[in-house]
Amino acid sequence: MRRLIVICAIVVLFGAAPAAAQSKPTVIALSRLANVPDQLVGGEILREVYARLGIAVEFVDVEAQRALALSSAGDVDGEIQRIGNLAAKYPTLIQVLPPINYIEPAVFTTGLEFDVRGWDSIAGYDVGIVRGVGSSEAGTRGMPNAQRATSLEDLLHMLDRDRFDLLVTDLFSGRVEIKRLHLDARVHPLLPPLERIYVYHYLHERHRDLVPKVEAVLREMNASGELARLRAKLVAQVLEKSGEPRG
Repeated sequence: MRRLIVICAIVVLFGAAPAAAQSKPTVIALSRLANVPDQLVGGEILREVYARLGIAVEFVDVEAQRALALSSAGDVDGEIQRIGNLAAKYPTLIQVLPPINYIEPAVFTTGLEFDVRGWDSIAGYDVGIVRGVGSSEAGTRGMPNAQRATSLEDLLHMLDRDRFDLLVTDLFSGRVEIKRLHLDARVHPLLPPLERIYVYHYLHERHRDLVPKVEAVLREMNASGELARLRAKLVAQVLEKSGEPRG
């Protein structure tokens, strides 16, 4: 009894031990945008990063806007990759540095031909984008003729049915998905891409203590060139699997 009283007194004076939630997780669940190939690449990059920390990665495949709802609420542990200003709108998500990947928003059409010179060059067209994809939402902000679909697959089918003049999606993802849907005889990209955007991994704020550990692995992989080599390898694998030429 005396020993129990002493232990209780210590707890009162110094507080309880840190909660178990603060310990390193064994599994991380991340939102992954369904049927978006650049998310496959980012996800596999993170699988390697977390493996070095002894953490397994699981993916929850959902549409883009739903993904942010889940991750910002803490229903999943974070986002595979998003643009750099995400935390301004979703303060519960912590940006992890350095960027893990990049995307190149590009124009895809069924027949239009024009000089692509940044986002302003598409302002006069009816444009389709995937709802909730930050780069597309930001690039078309203020354009009165922007239409939204819930997925890249839906967006491509809408373009094929001439619902709008052109769509915008990541160049790599668009090429792969067009091949998968057998639309390559009709839909093609206009080059160059609209821009190159570096994208970042995000973790929910409850994993704040994990962020510097993940960043340390990423910095090491980035400095050695391993991160760039891994991305190139994964992109080539996805393109080869789709039957799309690598160039």
